[in-house]
Amino acid sequence: MSAPSPQEPVVNVDARALGKVAVLMGGTSAEREISLMSGSGVLAALRSRGVDAHAFDPAERDLHELREQGFERAFIALHGRHGEDGCVQGALEMMGIPYTGSGVMASAIAMDKVMTKRVWIAEGLPTPAHVRLAPEEQSPEAVAALPARLGLPLIVKPPREGSSIGVTKVLEAARVAAAVEESLRHDPDVLAEAFIAGDEITCPVLGEGESAHALPVIRIVPPEAGYDYQNKYFTDEVRYLCPSGLPEHEEREIQRIVVAAYKALGCRGWGRADLMIRASDRQAFLLEMNTSPGMTGHSLVPMSARAAGVSYEDLCLRLLAAARLDAAPAARG
Repeated sequence: MSAPSPQEPVVNVDARALGKVAVLMGGTSAEREISLMSGSGVLAALRSRGVDAHAFDPAERDLHELREQGFERAFIALHGRHGEDGCVQGALEMMGIPYTGSGVMASAIAMDKVMTKRVWIAEGLPTPAHVRLAPEEQSPEAVAALPARLGLPLIVKPPREGSSIGVTKVLEAARVAAAVEESLRHDPDVLAEAFIAGDEITCPVLGEGESAHALPVIRIVPPEAGYDYQNKYFTDEVRYLCPSGLPEHEEREIQRIVVAAYKALGCRGWGRADLMIRASDRQAFLLEMNTSPGMTGHSLVPMSARAAGVSYEDLCLRLLAAARLDAAPAARG
């Protein structure tokens, strides 16, 4: 489950054989700005390795142009809705254009944190206690009851957003209603989650099925203001420790849990799990699985890959080389 050694070749690919490649970036989600940053980095990396790569923003161009203009592969650097949730993956399946990352079903499930939790709970994997409030369940009484059900502090978040958008840490019961209102700005459903006090960590996974393996764990040390959208991408206030500094047995157990979580969702290509380690007993809890992780200058998968001896450029080439469809296209007669 550990990463390949730095001496092990990561890719041995003829870049020309990959054909004309679209790097999908931008899109229409709340994470558009971050996607443009990720896509620009991926585009430069692939071109530096001799790939015939081109930027393609689905917010500005119709997807059917991919087929019309002869694109043979797609590197998905989209984040959030309509890019990471199975929508673009389904369109690429219909056009027969192999793409990076997880397929339609795994992408759709992983984008929804409630559905993700249901799968993990069914598989016996640890995730914080939670309450989902659908639109018809959001009465003032139901909202006010969240602290009694989950304790304080608690986390309120939209279940189908990323990059900490709409997330609130609630310290006192009087603030729950405001946190729910903030979440509802981004999603009609609300996810409330028990807060886990301890170390915040993340761990990427590469591969598929039995070949899936975890990269080194990263420990995240946020500033007083917390690990929010601004600090994730636009400041240098957050400290990222890789090597994590965790005991070896803890790191290996986290890698085991993360690979199991990735496989349970049916992920492939790559992904990144976010977790908390409870300080009181060092139990790790899964928070979410990202199936199209960031590839910006602040992003964590490239950081972890570098610690395993894999450069940003080689990581991008490896992911592109693994691009595929959920199933082989049917023969046309």
